[in-house]
Amino acid sequence: MRSLGYYIKPNAGRIALGLVIKLAGTVTDLLIPWILAYMIDTVVPRGSIAALLYWGGAMALCAAVSLAGNIIANRMAARTSGNITRRIRYDLFEKISSLSCEGLDAFTIPTLISRLTSDTYNVHTMLARIQRLGVRAPILLVGGVAITLSIDPVLALVLIAMLPLTGLTVYLISKKGIPLYQKVQRRADALVRTLRENITGVRVIKALSKTPDEKRRFAGVNLALYRAEKKVSGTMALSGPLMGIFLNLGLVGVLLAGAYRVNGGMTLPGEIIAFMTYFSLILNSMLSITKIFILTSKGYASFKRISEVLEAPGDLEEEPGDVCDNGCHIEFEGVTFAYAGSGAGVKDVSFAVKRGQTLGIIGATGSGKSTLVRLLMRFYDAQSGSVRIGGRDVKSIPAGQLHTKFGVVFQNDILFADTIAENIDFGRNLGREALERAARTAQAAEFIAGYEDGLDHRLTVRGANLSGGQKQRVLVARAFAGEPEILVLDDASSALDYATDAKLRRSMASLPRETTKIIVAQRISSVMHADIILVMEAGRIAAAGSHEQLMAESAVYREIGISQLGGDFDG
Repeated sequence: MRSLGYYIKPNAGRIALGLVIKLAGTVTDLLIPWILAYMIDTVVPRGSIAALLYWGGAMALCAAVSLAGNIIANRMAARTSGNITRRIRYDLFEKISSLSCEGLDAFTIPTLISRLTSDTYNVHTMLARIQRLGVRAPILLVGGVAITLSIDPVLALVLIAMLPLTGLTVYLISKKGIPLYQKVQRRADALVRTLRENITGVRVIKALSKTPDEKRRFAGVNLALYRAEKKVSGTMALSGPLMGIFLNLGLVGVLLAGAYRVNGGMTLPGEIIAFMTYFSLILNSMLSITKIFILTSKGYASFKRISEVLEAPGDLEEEPGDVCDNGCHIEFEGVTFAYAGSGAGVKDVSFAVKRGQTLGIIGATGSGKSTLVRLLMRFYDAQSGSVRIGGRDVKSIPAGQLHTKFGVVFQNDILFADTIAENIDFGRNLGREALERAARTAQAAEFIAGYEDGLDHRLTVRGANLSGGQKQRVLVARAFAGEPEILVLDDASSALDYATDAKLRRSMASLPRETTKIIVAQRISSVMHADIILVMEAGRIAAAGSHEQLMAESAVYREIGISQLGGDFDG
């Protein structure tokens, strides 16, 4: 498991320097009350102005060193904790990006968002506070107790008597609070999930007038988080008043005991003032240690959640495999797969497609059409059987090399808040000519030309300033632009009118002849010209063949054809 020390190590030198500076500032803090007591009890009775100015200057110097040391050390703590958290956040994002679909399903998107945001923030807060208070508070506690014992052991007993009570308070509150913080994190995950669902489905919610229902659902999740935060806040808030009570009781004890000892000539007035100051420092340091312990527990719990993702096993590791070149470009052999927690998937699927051919896949919703594409691209691994490209099992092809073979348009695909050109190029550094050619082939050139800035027209988030058909054509252009080895169009024409869909199918003939095309569709007109058509039903291949063969031999396909095309079976 990758420990927090792995991330701290590169910044260890700067952290150590910061702690040394913090140590120097804290030690000077401890000297100030002692100098004040010495001035009151020794320097002032002498009546020496020079000595008074000397020791007064020493106090001012200590105060300046303490102030400068704490400011410098705190700034260094902020910088190092920021550097460490930035590295953790980057590694976490990189790991999330490399997770397979199965890995994403196991963690769920909302909890990954929460771990990348709130959990990394908790780790950042823990690292910063430990550096700021982790040295100062213990030194003030130990140093304060040691100095008070050296000044007056009897009065120190009053101070020491308060420490068990403060320690017990720290223990009990922390024991109660840490599980409550974990509960808050789980409630926050639920809130993120609900918010994400609402933002993603806002149009459907408005269209179906379900806004009041969603408000009630969000209110329930929000209330659960509020109650969890209220409970943990109320529990942790007890530490402040209890420490205040102990502080005041201790001060009263010091004053009472000190008054008797001063009256009896056993203690000097300056020592009482010093004691009161040290007592305040010690109890405040106990309160700081309480905060450190709570923040450390909270930060450790968050880092543990982060580590679960960072150390997630590579569920789609590259595996050795032989090459079996039988002339097929894509081959499924006895492939069976089921999604976790669901029986849905595909069962004993076998088919083969030669290079340059077009494969059409059609079937009812949930029949396993998109699952075949996900297995081909190795978003998931089949539980049995093999999936091959060019004779190689996809498990033996490095992920980067495998995915560059594809140009893909998925169902519910996404456009980014960038120019049309950048959305088509998608970071591949394709030439302008390639982008324009892809736009023409995808039947997007006409509407793009309607913008004054053409391909440089800027899209909003998710391409909200385009119609559904326009978005699909930009997405198809993205798939065409890289001249992929395998083109996958998964329900890519559902928002297109029949005329545009027909033009798109005809324009695909201009693609390189060696490009293998896979068209997943609901419309029979989108796949009827394919070389091979698979009819999927309940995860199995119900029938396979050309359009003419299936119309003659498959009742399922013929029923779809009659319902969609009427008597026009030739397209």
